Amino acid sequence: MDLGLKNRVYVVTGATRGLGNAAARELVADGAKVVITGREEKSVAEAAAALGPNAVGVVADNADASAPARLIAAAREHFGGFDGILVSVGGPAPGFAADNTDEQWQAAFESVFLGAVRLARASAAELEAGGVVGFVLSGSVHEPIPGLTISNGLRPGLAGFAKSLADELGPRGIRVVGLLPSRIDTDRVRELDGLSADPEATRAANEARIPLRRYGTPEEFGRTAAFLLSPAASYLTGIMLPVDGGMRHGF
Repeated sequence: MDLGLKNRVYVVTGATRGLGNAAARELVADGAKVVITGREEKSVAEAAAALGPNAVGVVADNADASAPARLIAAAREHFGGFDGILVSVGGPAPGFAADNTDEQWQAAFESVFLGAVRLARASAAELEAGGVVGFVLSGSVHEPIPGLTISNGLRPGLAGFAKSLADELGPRGIRVVGLLPSRIDTDRVRELDGLSADPEATRAANEARIPLRRYGTPEEFGRTAAFLLSPAASYLTGIMLPVDGGMRHGF
């Protein structure tokens, strides 16, 4: 199946590792061109080099109000266009309600929520019909995850924003989509499992709750993201797609 990604240009934030990087890899593999971001110059340069000539790295923090304009400008300057964005951010600090500080909440709000809103709004103003705004969210949009209280508080609100944006941009032919990963085998998930007294037992218990009985691979997530961002998904908007091996209990 041809996804129609050849020569389309996307911005993928937080793409030096993890889910953002997995999505960028699959986009490039299918012929797209990407501007990837990260907060550290060395990791951005290494990730862009690994992706090859159809990728450019820009050091940027999602919480930086100047980032959206710089990233869209970089897409146009390096690749001559801008067809969409995938907003991916690192997970906020773990902890329970009594543990997380005001400072942790504020930092997460600036990066996870407000930064994503800014990126989406700036992209919406620049995209033409056929463009797409994507968000990497979390299974916590539907089901709170124990020990991730900040994520549980912010991700559902961002999903609500994305749905509202889809309604507003639909008449212009611009789509808005969200991905809801659960246990994908990334550094972040391994770090979270490592917070328990017995990480192997924790992983086994999580796998037992997944109908497919395993964690997903970054490549599986990346292929799903590439499809949703592609013209092949042209009649999908306003959706929040679980990428979780069936872990979510609802329909």
